[in-house]
Amino acid sequence: MMEWAKESLEKLEASRLTRLNQPAPRPDESDAILKQYHPDYLGHERTLEVGPNAGEEKFPLELAQLLEGDSPLEPDYVPKVEIETDVLIIGGGGAGATAALTLEGSGLSVHLATKLRLGDSNTVMAEGGIQSALADDDSPRRHFADALVGGHGDNDPDLLRILCEQGPESIRWLSQIGCLFDQNEDGRFRLRGGGGTSVPRVLACRDYTGLEIMRVLKDAVRLTGTHILEEHVAMELVDDGKGRVTGAILFDRNAGKTVCVSARAVIMATGGSGQIRLHGFPTSNHVGATGDGLVLAYRQGCRLIHLDSYQYHPSGACYPEALAGQLVTEAIRSIGAQVVNAQGVHFIDEMAYRDVLAGAIIKETAEGRGVKTPHGKVGVWLDTPMIDLKKGAGTLAHQFPGLIHRFERYNIDPAKKPILIYPTLHYQNGGIRVDAECKTDIAGLWACGEVTGGLHGKNRLMGNSLLDITVFGRRSAESVLSNIPERGAVTLNNLNRFRAERGKIESATVSPQFFPSASGMKLQPVAEEEKQETDSASSDFEPPNPFNF
Repeated sequence: MMEWAKESLEKLEASRLTRLNQPAPRPDESDAILKQYHPDYLGHERTLEVGPNAGEEKFPLELAQLLEGDSPLEPDYVPKVEIETDVLIIGGGGAGATAALTLEGSGLSVHLATKLRLGDSNTVMAEGGIQSALADDDSPRRHFADALVGGHGDNDPDLLRILCEQGPESIRWLSQIGCLFDQNEDGRFRLRGGGGTSVPRVLACRDYTGLEIMRVLKDAVRLTGTHILEEHVAMELVDDGKGRVTGAILFDRNAGKTVCVSARAVIMATGGSGQIRLHGFPTSNHVGATGDGLVLAYRQGCRLIHLDSYQYHPSGACYPEALAGQLVTEAIRSIGAQVVNAQGVHFIDEMAYRDVLAGAIIKETAEGRGVKTPHGKVGVWLDTPMIDLKKGAGTLAHQFPGLIHRFERYNIDPAKKPILIYPTLHYQNGGIRVDAECKTDIAGLWACGEVTGGLHGKNRLMGNSLLDITVFGRRSAESVLSNIPERGAVTLNNLNRFRAERGKIESATVSPQFFPSASGMKLQPVAEEEKQETDSASSDFEPPNPFNF
């Protein structure tokens, strides 16, 4: 097994006992590592020519192209209402499901539209856990401080305060509806450490926490009066002719036709955009994560923030080929697995902030200290056998059965052999700007979950995404209940205004891009003066892209 890596494996195993009792090396040049090696800092971005962010913040090239794209609706399309509802939730992941549960019993009619099936989302991809200040030596204030430092101080303090203060109540709520979090022998929640946490704060359900949470949320929503529209893709938002959002145009994939929905309030909960494959990186995201909510909200006039910042999870699987990009949860690193290069050197503390660790791994591979696979990919070792050595035989298999099952299909036992990792595009740090009530810049439109920006700043801590969808999924619904307007007209005025503005752009791109193409995003040519600006902003370093997607 892995004969191609025999020499490197021998070096790793020879250094294991020495590394066992040595302190983890601290990254001395975190800022330099980020600026020289992290994909966010390499100048692969540009400003937008149209919309509320035009000429200001820069966006990744692939996302900028989608945001400036044209609607899939024909210019002569006239919306005719087929469904009337009080609240339309767009997105069937954790945030959307939580919002639907919160609206149950309110007397309002609720429709939830989802591109795939209820529960098909990034939520189920979250393995490591959910953060909340539950320990005796912890507090929401301490949670706030950790997340603020982790986000490089760019977090919206009001949103972050709400997240941390409402964390314990959200855990109680999830437990009450059936989430089975791991417990210690005394019956208290088992808390793990995470990158950037000053005390153990992460609750988990083995290594399938998001899957467990989504299982419970999905089952609960199906027991409510929510009208679930599966296989309904959001094509466009509609407005009342005066700017307020009043519903959406959906595409029923099964019937092959459009459906116009009139709603008094719309909650956008469409999740992230990892499947647009920035810089050609693999992604841990589910197949529907193509940034639809960003595109639709932007065309209505919503400002977007922090979308120059994406999270590249440090430990994406690099081998076998079939697992490329899939997560190897941070929780495995938190209990003892070490990050080691091809020479058997433990080169960085694996509990460093995710962006720093990702940059450090890219640096090792760029400087020739990575391990090359038979398929031409490059990665570093995650020394998983170290866990049983530190914690006792059987620990890895007991606490992380999902990891064992995933790799055993390829005759790899992570309890006996290390696994190869490389950063994978994991999370959209920025998104639609919202206030403390989850209101966007445009009346009638609320947003919650990964589609929003501001909460996490420029780097999210492990476990705060699952807390985000719970806290702000509930909060968006509560805000709708307190502020829901009367029903309005249904027009495409906002879309027509955007189309008139984008008339100066020579681009054939149509967005949203409902599903990723097999070959990834095909970028439009960049104007020469813009190309020069991008080139001058770029580092000489190009991150190794061993995935060729």
